[in-house]
Amino acid sequence: MQQVVISGSGLFTPQHSISNDELVASFNQYVDQFNAEHAAQIAAGELEALEYSSSEFIEKASGIKARHVLYKDGILDPEVMHPVFRKRGEDELPEMVEMALQAATQALAQANKTPADIDLIICAASNMQRPYPALSVELQQALGAGGYAFDMNVACSSATFAISNAVNAIRGGTAKVVLVVNPEFASPQVDYRSRDSHFIFGDVCTATIIEAESSCTSRQAFRILGMRLKTTFSNNIRCDIGYTEHCFSEQDPKAPFFKQQGRKVFKELLPIVAEVILDEMAAQQVTADDLKRLWLHQANINMNIFAAKKILGRDPLPEEAPLVLDTYANTASAGSIIAFHKYQQGLQSGDKAILCSFGAGYSVGCLVLEKC
Repeated sequence: MQQVVISGSGLFTPQHSISNDELVASFNQYVDQFNAEHAAQIAAGELEALEYSSSEFIEKASGIKARHVLYKDGILDPEVMHPVFRKRGEDELPEMVEMALQAATQALAQANKTPADIDLIICAASNMQRPYPALSVELQQALGAGGYAFDMNVACSSATFAISNAVNAIRGGTAKVVLVVNPEFASPQVDYRSRDSHFIFGDVCTATIIEAESSCTSRQAFRILGMRLKTTFSNNIRCDIGYTEHCFSEQDPKAPFFKQQGRKVFKELLPIVAEVILDEMAAQQVTADDLKRLWLHQANINMNIFAAKKILGRDPLPEEAPLVLDTYANTASAGSIIAFHKYQQGLQSGDKAILCSFGAGYSVGCLVLEKC
């Protein structure tokens, strides 16, 4: 079977960052306004008073200290509490394509490839700015790449599922060099008026180049030894906005926003994650002692530590399971790729690693990698 590698990666990080302290100050102002405006209903027991948030609560619950956003205006205004930005015209690149261009350029340079080498582009993310024409096809045009392109969505597992699709395309002969991009423009789906979720997401874009090992000239390539994908349905993580919303007489004001039942997700999803990773390690005859790095989905520090302990059979060292969610927050499908991109130091040829993402669906995508 043809050996396939990840030969390059790229990362676009927005210039704006919001700290927990900034976010909490804005949220608590909103809480004061809400409770004052609805004081009578609250006193009558008709409405529940909103509670303050705190930086300590956020960091303990998630490990998040800050997040990057494409547009900061409006988010911290208690009267607005969402990103404010201009709607771009049909002749302008949408934000997700613009982000993807910058990450793709880095990945191409690292892989020693040009846009002319690319014959498949997969845009994989938890949300798309539009259903069609595909963002990937617009990126294809902007790059000057050939071949074909498509968008796909498996929520927070989109990156690993897309890489798996890229591997299959190369082995099946329908592509030679594949660009996978994960533009996560997540801030518009955040309900900044919700204490439980106002801190979770940040914006970012990652990119990877996937190609046959025989064509690889990169010094930073990783051989894909094995892949394992799994889905099982759950309602516990949802985003319900869709093209049918305008047909309903009663509009749900919460429809555009991410929502989850966090405790159920932790209890139900993590055993599936551990099972998928351990089963693929066994299939590739890779033991816990063989693993030098775990690049895991970056949603919650407690989830990452739990998963790493299940895989290694012990507490992970910080360098073994690097975290980026402290400064990036949850970046959906891009999180594990950020960790992969930023934390490859010290790995030698033959070293084994796990790249894994997991999330809504439920979905889990696991890759067993080996440094070339």
